[in-house]
Amino acid sequence: MNVKKTGVLLIVVLLVITIFSSCGGGKKEAASDNTPAVELVYWSMWNETEPQAMVLKEAIKDFEKQNEDVTVHIQWNGREIRKTLQPALDAGTKIDMWDEDLERIVKTWQSYSLKLDDYYSKEYPSTAGKKFSDTVMPSLQEHLRKLSTDGGLYAVPYQPYVVAVFYNKDHFDKAGITSVPETWDEFLAACEKLKNAGFTPITIDDAYMDLPIGLHLNRMLGEPSEVEALVKEGGSKWDDPRVLQVAKDFEELASKGYMSPQVADNKWPAGQQEVATGQVSIYFLNGTWLPNEVMATAGEDFRWGQFAYPKVNGGVNKNYETFGAQGFQISNKCTNPDTAFALAAHLTTGKWDKELSVKTYGAPMDTSMPWPKQIAESKPIFENIDGFIPWSGGLAADPDVFPIVKAAFTKLLSGKITAEEFISEVKENQ
Repeated sequence: MNVKKTGVLLIVVLLVITIFSSCGGGKKEAASDNTPAVELVYWSMWNETEPQAMVLKEAIKDFEKQNEDVTVHIQWNGREIRKTLQPALDAGTKIDMWDEDLERIVKTWQSYSLKLDDYYSKEYPSTAGKKFSDTVMPSLQEHLRKLSTDGGLYAVPYQPYVVAVFYNKDHFDKAGITSVPETWDEFLAACEKLKNAGFTPITIDDAYMDLPIGLHLNRMLGEPSEVEALVKEGGSKWDDPRVLQVAKDFEELASKGYMSPQVADNKWPAGQQEVATGQVSIYFLNGTWLPNEVMATAGEDFRWGQFAYPKVNGGVNKNYETFGAQGFQISNKCTNPDTAFALAAHLTTGKWDKELSVKTYGAPMDTSMPWPKQIAESKPIFENIDGFIPWSGGLAADPDVFPIVKAAFTKLLSGKITAEEFISEVKENQ
């Protein structure tokens, strides 16, 4: 072969190899010689087929597109992350960030996570010129600080929720109820109007049976610690006349025929379906995820309304609510914390926060975003929160007594026992 031709052929071959090498499907290269590639490992609480996961996946792709030197590796753990995360962290597995329930991650994994106060004070591309702290609901920031051991911010919240009373607006309109109840007497009056209009006023499921009595006791006694004392100390604590009054309030709901006949036997989600199908007017109580859970039955045009748990007669009636969120944490061993927080901000503000809200019918985290119509009436509840009530109102503080209270309350709410019998049954079995 001609030497000149051989040389030309060699050059062509080398050029082709170079082109294919640069276009290969391997690991993302650095954006420039001076900028090292960044790889983040994110462990998610979602299953890959859930709506939340689908939105987060697209949002992360968008972040990678905007930051060409960044690659995010997602591991979809589902709720098993509650069991698998800490052993993996203890074993030294590279995990840069993770998410789960806000209260759980701060209380359980604060020692593994990075304090984020400085990051909250900065602006990000998705915060529209505002500091990140200005996009997060004040109640959530205060809640985060109270959850931590040092008053610091150890998580980035998203998908906030609040526990509220859910109702069918069409039923309220037909019954002539023109405003939502703010007091217990107004609540009873609304139930009477619903009953007279031919509707069954109230239902609930076994999964949420503890919420009404927990919230009612808090409205009456004023502090979750007072409710916790009932199950932790027991005895004469249950003889408090205010506690008996709480029981009598629920006895009245049953005796006046305001409760669904199925309430004693409702296994979740049977009660939710009673409301979604229009059989019952009020679900008493649930989180703001309820419309999403029954969307397949109720449909997008179901006219949902919400109101805060009513003020009770003779109670302290502090404006405390059960609320929370999911949350992202960043490992204190993360080698690229600036990028990790920028990703968290990208996921929880602006376009993608709105997209997550729309696709899951959930509350947005960013205070500038609109709320879905299905839970719009929960927004003012969130904005007026003065304090936090734990799930079950504090009744779950003793895991042995809690099921005793819940079982007795189910009998009370379904009219099988009186208020006095409720108190006696709890005391005898505690």
